[in-house]
Amino acid sequence: MGRRIAALAIDWVAAIVIALLFAPYSSMLHSWVTLGIFALMQILFIPTIGGSVGHRLVGLRVLPVAGGWVGPWRPVVRTALLVIVLPAVVWDSDQRGFHDKIAGTVLIRA
Repeated sequence: MGRRIAALAIDWVAAIVIALLFAPYSSMLHSWVTLGIFALMQILFIPTIGGSVGHRLVGLRVLPVAGGWVGPWRPVVRTALLVIVLPAVVWDSDQRGFHDKIAGTVLIRA
């Protein structure tokens, strides 16, 4: 659980810093830009490098349960559920978040 929280924090801080280029920190626009950048990073990096920058830095990788390449649609579904937060805080006995179960992915140590 600690690695997942660390990866999320790394990704969120990176999104905040990048969003500062587009909107002042104290504005509502900055919040939406940060969320959009966070989502974009997830969608782009999961299929290309096997996880977000935060995942890779803490030694995690996102894979499809069935094996092979994660493809383009799984990161979109996973990220859409992740940005509404609730699925990320609900997990099963295998420690898989609801967003991973719906997307058919699993987060493993790399």
